[in-house]
Amino acid sequence: MEHLHGIFLHLRTGHFNCSKDTRSTMSLASWFRWNEPPTRISQRNPTEMVVETLMMELSWQMKQAEKQQRERENEYRKMKTGVDYGWLVSYPKHSYDISPGERLQLEDMCTKIHPSYCGPVILRFRQVIAEYEPEAQEVSRLFRSVLQEAAEKIKEEEEAKKLARQWNTKNRTSLSLTTFKSRSRISPFISDIKTISEDVERGTQPNRRVWSMPEFRNTKDF
Repeated sequence: MEHLHGIFLHLRTGHFNCSKDTRSTMSLASWFRWNEPPTRISQRNPTEMVVETLMMELSWQMKQAEKQQRERENEYRKMKTGVDYGWLVSYPKHSYDISPGERLQLEDMCTKIHPSYCGPVILRFRQVIAEYEPEAQEVSRLFRSVLQEAAEKIKEEEEAKKLARQWNTKNRTSLSLTTFKSRSRISPFISDIKTISEDVERGTQPNRRVWSMPEFRNTKDF
């Protein structure tokens, strides 16, 4: 299953070299279990998937930078001597890699990247790599700067959303108070209306209402 997992990772990144071993493995359809529901994938933490994807991109870019660096060195030797000795040059089997401490720091920074920003971060990282053409040792530094830039942008957007929510809440509260005041002008509080029961409780005589009667004149007066 570890071999299958390695093939799956290569398929995800698009950097896959078909060897005899992998072709024989891929021919075994039972290993892939296409008909089974993707329960394992759905159970994975989105943050872990983001970290894994970004760190895989970093590893690939470091390998590419190291490869391009070797090509530049071969081109320089060819220009200097006039003969291509690149096929005679032996390179170390182990490529450049970052230290465990730096890897942990970068993984921690990757956890702050929202899943929706994973794709844009990769595109931005590739853009920076194409612009600067760094050596293998410099790739991690550029990767760190891209992560910091994305984290700051995410923080700014979250603060803007927070201010927008506070503003909307304030507007709703202000609108409610305005509506309440307008209603109170039309229908004042009952406590402000003087009633007969209050006069009885206070031991005072209620104010009698004076009814204006129409004036009737005798017909003899005409």
